[in-house]
Amino acid sequence: MAEIQISLAAARVNAGLTQDDVAKRMKVSKNTVVAWEKGMTEPKISQSRELSQLYNIPLDNIFLPSKSN
Repeated sequence: MAEIQISLAAARVNAGLTQDDVAKRMKVSKNTVVAWEKGMTEPKISQSRELSQLYNIPLDNIFLPSKSN
């Protein structure tokens, strides 16, 4: 069975959180959250772990959009 991957934006919405909520809980700027969701930057592994806990999904299921070339 294939693993399901969820984009950061979808995971956030499913968790009932706004970008502002995530920024405050992660102690980063809202712009940082936006950049993660758009694939402009990627969270550090420790931040990815925190996001998986915050969104209540396995770390392996978080999909980080690839950067546009």
